[in-house]
Amino acid sequence: MKKKNDNLKRVIVDFKKLTPEILALLVEKYPDGYDEDQVVSFKNAKNEIIEAVEVTTSDTKYLVKVSKKLAVTMENYDEDDYEDFDGADPEAVQDPEIELTEEDDDE
Repeated sequence: MKKKNDNLKRVIVDFKKLTPEILALLVEKYPDGYDEDQVVSFKNAKNEIIEAVEVTTSDTKYLVKVSKKLAVTMENYDEDDYEDFDGADPEAVQDPEIELTEEDDDE
């Protein structure tokens, strides 16, 4: 028997491509942030291990790559910050100002 989610389009989203719509879905699903048991791991086409959290719309399953930038942006989320932007505009979500360690530079 097929699950109803089997026919969903699957999209991997990096922080640089995060839209206000997807960010709002993340904050709604994970209002207190996400836990390690909510993070899924998989290998991409380059055989690199990717960690992501999942949110689903009526037609798409988004896997949003986990990063410090994502966590900080979710913590500081205010929907009023995005009211002047299109919900699908990846330019609307700006990099948070955080100090990165050398390990984080590739995020």
